[in-house]
Amino acid sequence: MNAKEFYNAVVQMRKAQRDYFRTRSQRSLNESKYLEKLVDAEIKRVEQIQQQQADNQQLKLLKTE
Repeated sequence: MNAKEFYNAVVQMRKAQRDYFRTRSQRSLNESKYLEKLVDAEIKRVEQIQQQQADNQQLKLLKTE
């Protein structure tokens, strides 16, 4: 997922959340949960990439010492 897709997913998620709290409908709740999982999965994916990059940087520093 690129930055634009992530932004769009967050916008959709927030809309679904607002719809749910306004209507308390099961459909809005299901949509909200689905989008929250999608956003959470993308955040986790990016965090893993960042951690891997940080780990690689540490290895490079250790090898140069």
